[in-house]
Amino acid sequence: MPDPRPPHQELKASPGPAGEAFPSRAPGTRGAAPGPGHHRERRHTAPSRAGRNLPAAVGVAVVLIGTLLVGLFVQPVVLALLAGTAAGIGVWEVGRSLRYRGISIPRVPAVTAGVLMPLAAFAGGGEALMMAVVVGLTLVIVWRALGDRDGMILSIMGSVFALVWVGFLLSIALLLYHTDTGALKVLTVILLAVGSDTCGYAVGVVWGRHPMAPRISPKKSWEGFAGSLGGSVVIGILCAVLLLDHAWWEGAVLAVALVLAATLGDFSESMVKRELGIKDMGTLLPGHGGVMDRIDSILFAVPAGYLLFELFATSA
Repeated sequence: MPDPRPPHQELKASPGPAGEAFPSRAPGTRGAAPGPGHHRERRHTAPSRAGRNLPAAVGVAVVLIGTLLVGLFVQPVVLALLAGTAAGIGVWEVGRSLRYRGISIPRVPAVTAGVLMPLAAFAGGGEALMMAVVVGLTLVIVWRALGDRDGMILSIMGSVFALVWVGFLLSIALLLYHTDTGALKVLTVILLAVGSDTCGYAVGVVWGRHPMAPRISPKKSWEGFAGSLGGSVVIGILCAVLLLDHAWWEGAVLAVALVLAATLGDFSESMVKRELGIKDMGTLLPGHGGVMDRIDSILFAVPAGYLLFELFATSA
């Protein structure tokens, strides 16, 4: 009996982290011709291994928040090490996840480059960061060229994707840290990104009825997005007035921009995970999933915040 579903109809989904749903197997594989470096037998759905343990999740969150605050206000080297560690693990998680599409990146040079980018940004600013990007990508290309040439182009492209998405974007937080009142600015950006996720989830669970992008993230609703905007505007105004000594309207503008950026970051990771057929990028953080599952919105919020703070400074 013929299959009544059209070729690209959404498959039945199972609940994932933060109320999202993911397909029971990797979408988009029907009729796809494997390219270099692809192995058909590996195109399957990875099971979720992160688990959802609330006490463990709270404990991990407390440790991460405490470490972040120490790095921001007590010992800046801790912030650099935290960012470098997160970037390295994030690149490793992306590389591991890409294997479900038969793309194998050289993880030793890629992870090394991911760690070095935030450290370079912390030690030498923007010029050092760009040098780290060039050196890291060169190392990846040379490493891959000296190895097995099968699937080399896809491998290099996957490495560039991982390093730009994780290493480079996260490094901008260290550039922001070195600006005037940088520690408070970084804290504000993180509060807005986390607040956007939290408020959106809380409102979406109770009142969510109209999905924003059902093919990408079926559980994200317009009602939840409105909750993200409302809650983040309040947080942004409070941070602008109480922490940064900025005008209240700058906090509101910053909040709206960062909600958009954080939502784009969430959608970006959701698209990658749905394409790969996985629920979590990793299992390192009990109750949370992987590092990428925690920093996806922050990765896009940081450059947006950096740009807006620069605009506020030039217009003052």
